Amino acid sequence: MAGHSKWANIQHRKGRQDQLRAKLFSKFSKEITVAAKMGDPDPDKNPRLRLAVKEARSQSMPKENIERAIKKAIGGDAEAYEEIRYEGYGPNGVAVIVEAMTDNRNRTASNVRSTFTKHGGNLGETGSVAFMFERKGEVVYPAAAGDADSVMMAAIEAGAEDVESGADGHVVWCADTDLSEVASALEAALGESESTRLVWRPTTTTELGLEDMQKLMKLIEALEDDDDVQRVTTNFEASDAVMAQL
Repeated sequence: MAGHSKWANIQHRKGRQDQLRAKLFSKFSKEITVAAKMGDPDPDKNPRLRLAVKEARSQSMPKENIERAIKKAIGGDAEAYEEIRYEGYGPNGVAVIVEAMTDNRNRTASNVRSTFTKHGGNLGETGSVAFMFERKGEVVYPAAAGDADSVMMAAIEAGAEDVESGADGHVVWCADTDLSEVASALEAALGESESTRLVWRPTTTTELGLEDMQKLMKLIEALEDDDDVQRVTTNFEASDAVMAQL
């Protein structure tokens, strides 16, 4: 029976992973469709669309899914999505930014508020936590892309602002308005990136212990489970010991 139980657990995990993958692809499709609808449907002429397609490809989204999302915008049958940012507080006052795309503002606001409340958080007013973040471009490369010095030189030449290098790889930061150009220059020098996207980078952080981290993870998972939510960002900080126990 133990073997059967283990197999059932493996199948459950695989089912969960497939579910998360499908949800992720759905969110990418929505971003690609909106970007194509708002600008030129040609990624080479539309920086936002180009970045959305690049991010989708980095997560192995099939080419046909990407093309279908663009065609949906061209065909004029895409839903009218509205972009909304929600801000609030999680466990121990950690700042949380929720970016959503919705065709029903009331539904999304109600769901997000309910999720915050259910997981010990509080939804705040617009601007209540955004001052603790900066809007930045983020380009991630694996460690194999080069050593810290070579990546730093490539980043400087590309017009980036900062680089963080470690055993896991390199994170290149730039102004949000420069992301498309910096990413293209880096690609020419270092090859394809693992991820290229606009993010909210914390300027101040909140230290969390194990119990608060567990609560925060549940809040983030519940928010990301909402089909209208595109991305969740927080300013938590946790020790290696705490992260190892999660």
